[in-house]
Amino acid sequence: MTRLDAPGGGVRPAVAYRPSALARCVSVEPEKFATAHWGHTPLLSRAAELPNPAGFTDLLSPEDADELLSRRGLRTPFLRVAKDGQVLPAARYTGGGGAGAEIGDQVLDEKILELYAGGATLVLQGLHRNWPPLIDFTRDLSLAVGQPLQVNAYLTPPGSQGFATHYDTHDVFVLQVDGRKHWRIHPPVLPDPLERQPWGGRADEVAATAAGPATLDVVLGPGDALYLPRGWLHSAQAQESSSLHLTVGVRALTRYALVEELLALATEDPRLRAALPFGIDLADPEAIEPELTETVEALRDWLSHADPAAVAARLRQRAWSASRPAPIRPLAQAAALATLTVDSRVTVRPGLRWQLTLTGDQVTLRLFDRTITLPAYCEPALRALLTGEVTRVGDLPALDTDTDRLTLTRRLLQEAVLTP
Repeated sequence: MTRLDAPGGGVRPAVAYRPSALARCVSVEPEKFATAHWGHTPLLSRAAELPNPAGFTDLLSPEDADELLSRRGLRTPFLRVAKDGQVLPAARYTGGGGAGAEIGDQVLDEKILELYAGGATLVLQGLHRNWPPLIDFTRDLSLAVGQPLQVNAYLTPPGSQGFATHYDTHDVFVLQVDGRKHWRIHPPVLPDPLERQPWGGRADEVAATAAGPATLDVVLGPGDALYLPRGWLHSAQAQESSSLHLTVGVRALTRYALVEELLALATEDPRLRAALPFGIDLADPEAIEPELTETVEALRDWLSHADPAAVAARLRQRAWSASRPAPIRPLAQAAALATLTVDSRVTVRPGLRWQLTLTGDQVTLRLFDRTITLPAYCEPALRALLTGEVTRVGDLPALDTDTDRLTLTRRLLQEAVLTP
């Protein structure tokens, strides 16, 4: 078996790395950010230090937020509403949308007006899935940091604070779009918390730490950005006017993910599947001790022979499914299939993660949601198509006829690997 994909974990982005998305979020070079801040310490970047003089209104403006709240048929869970540190029940701001749109979980703009005017914070969720500028920005930033991302927007009335001091279980980039917001940042009470370790279980520690001196006490204005590693405590309050900021959450895989996948694979060891002795008192440490010793020994033996390829395959499933490639246009894609000629030009779907393997007389293309198997002689043409360059169908290499070239291209268009 021969691996034909890119080095470094078998994943090659379908578009060339562009630093612009990351450069919009941090005021230092990527190498310095990676070594001095990523996962370690916060970074404040003022608008004057960033290459986006217009700020972040091109990603989502207050007018855009109004459109989402009023004219896009927004439904839960794409909106949360919080007031005085509590998330309000969705029933307070959702209902049916009238004739032909009776589904009862649609956001009602008049209810949103009442709550927002009364001091509630609006949280637009999942914008990386439903707002085009943020779909593209998130994809580019995800490729830069190598991790799946999510984007929420926070709209806060003047002087209001949506949530009390807390920490997130994922890193965040805060991008201040409009208005000014006062942020107070404190060190972690639990460094590098996992998703299963939310702040609510340490509320007393969080409150005590928040009462002490802040590591950062700053007001973000339009165009400013703030990076916070997971676990750092923070609270934010709008100032004299309403505030809109974006929070880009980094859903990074951790070493604990390796542990989880190793344990999942450990089910292959019959010693670790063995039942505990009949009648054992599970509450008795002395009764458990010999079983624990034998289990640890068996686990240690199994881990010493763990297969990195098997772990990587499981991690690939988790990571790739968390970051969707660029959207495709189904109607345009179908039209391209119907009118494809040797002069048609195609390119790989932006953001597509793939892995190519040659085994005997077959080449296998693994994608985030499926596997495609083709004859081995398609490998050179397939590789040419996956480079990310725009390719003329008639120029595909190592295929004998234009019929073969058209057949391969149609298959990959149908599978949403390529786009016109």
